[in-house]
Amino acid sequence: MLRIYDTRARQVEEIAAGRALRMYTCGPTVYRYAHVGNLRTYLLSDLIRRVLERRRARVLVCQNITDVGHLADDGGEDKVLAQARAEGRSVAELARFYEDAFVRDTAALNLRPPEHMPRASEHIDLMIELIAKLVEQGNAYTVPDGSVHFDVRTFPTYGEISGNRLDSLKPAHRIDAVDPRKRFHADWALWKPSVGELSWDAPWGQGFPGWHVECSAMSLRFLGSRFELHTGGIDLRFPHHEDERAQSDAAAGHEVVRHWVHGEHLLFDGRKMAKSTGNVVLLSDVTSAGLDPLAVRMAFLEHRYRQQMNLTWDTLRAADRTVRRWRTRVAEWSESPSAPMALDYVKRVEAAFYDDLDTPSALRVLRELERDDAVAPGAKFEAFLHVDQVLGLDLSTDIGKARVLPAGAGELLEARARAREAEDWTAADRLRNELAEMGVRVSDTAEGQSWQ
Repeated sequence: MLRIYDTRARQVEEIAAGRALRMYTCGPTVYRYAHVGNLRTYLLSDLIRRVLERRRARVLVCQNITDVGHLADDGGEDKVLAQARAEGRSVAELARFYEDAFVRDTAALNLRPPEHMPRASEHIDLMIELIAKLVEQGNAYTVPDGSVHFDVRTFPTYGEISGNRLDSLKPAHRIDAVDPRKRFHADWALWKPSVGELSWDAPWGQGFPGWHVECSAMSLRFLGSRFELHTGGIDLRFPHHEDERAQSDAAAGHEVVRHWVHGEHLLFDGRKMAKSTGNVVLLSDVTSAGLDPLAVRMAFLEHRYRQQMNLTWDTLRAADRTVRRWRTRVAEWSESPSAPMALDYVKRVEAAFYDDLDTPSALRVLRELERDDAVAPGAKFEAFLHVDQVLGLDLSTDIGKARVLPAGAGELLEARARAREAEDWTAADRLRNELAEMGVRVSDTAEGQSWQ
């Protein structure tokens, strides 16, 4: 079974799935496009799902859509309204536009859609019910201005995910640290007073829910009071996941999530990917550069999910060449006589998957299999397609298609032919290697060079 690093336990643990497993993934904020750094987080939950399904487990996934909540913090509501007006849309239309864009991007990366994708704005009633229960139990308190805060000192194990314990947590660690309405500086808002398009009626007055409460309310509603996995980016450990755990566990009366799993940050050209830094790359930028969107997935697979990754255009182009080459090879192998799967190689690949999603090792084994002339082409064909059920690289795409040279390959073939005529064997070998990287295999015959 899959062994994976549990952030709260601070060790690799086995996921005991049985016949079914439930997983919650913190979803996108849909008032902007998701960049490729955001998308890396969702590959993590997709890989977990695919690996577990290889072991015959049924995986039920809930991934929320954040279209309210922390958006209204620090003037965010005004920014959203201004953006909607600038684009000639209502706030709801704006959210749906970027939600649709997110769904298209995840489909292009072969991320399997979750069974549940609830929108926060459509489940405010669940959040109000949860907040009311926390107030009734004494885990939360109301303030005369209409806000409600969680009393963190009623949850003694706060900080087990991030290591930020209450006795060492200082006010400056939180955005809204100095707030006279709070009983304790680390308390957070479950409900905030507000009027306008992004507000709702509640027992405490008109307002909107705090960001953290939406994930608690919707995970409890769609996955139940106990579920196996919760995934998200490493940046969500604190305060979001600490606050979510406190809310959920306080309401349920027990530990709700068995394993917390986090993916590391993505850098681009050595810098943090964020709008504030002006260093944002969208999936549409990748496809506009002529690269297959699954080159992004391949580049991510070259690094372990909990390893910080520096993505560059060079690594994306290299990943694109590998994907295209493997599709060409799979198409070639499909024309060979059928043969039993290269089982030894497949077992090694699957062992890497089960070992904390060690995708880099899995890819190294596949490259070894690709070069192994002792393995029949038909056996390679079966192995690559079997493993692609987890990789999700669409390696069968070129089967049965007419062979078409990649862009630029024709010029390289002509240059190589001239190099051979001039007996410049060094240049001919170099050009052969360049063509191989593009997925074009060149053979020399008495009649000249031929390619596949």
